[in-house]
Amino acid sequence: MRAARNLGIIMLLALVVAFLPSGENFADALITALTMGLLAGVAWMIYTFSRQNQMTLATLADGRRAILYGAVGLIVLLIAGTDKLFDTGGGTLLWILLLAISVAAIWRVWMEANSLS
Repeated sequence: MRAARNLGIIMLLALVVAFLPSGENFADALITALTMGLLAGVAWMIYTFSRQNQMTLATLADGRRAILYGAVGLIVLLIAGTDKLFDTGGGTLLWILLLAISVAAIWRVWMEANSLS
């Protein structure tokens, strides 16, 4: 029953997009609202995580903390510049490479912080 309800909602949204004169604008607004909700959820998760691990973050060396915050900042910039970077193949590869470097830096700092304890 739940699957039928979800399918009905999706079909209703598809009808709005297909047959209303401003359906494309509605679809863009819906995608924007969903994206904003996702980003707000990620921001809340990062805030909660940083509050729960305040002592670990405070005991990091200044260089390690700079690497951690720089990597998080780079991820934020990558999210902001996704549309521009995905316009070309080289930009897409650069985006993937920078994201991998950022995640690796965060992982490395976090593992070092937890192994020294």
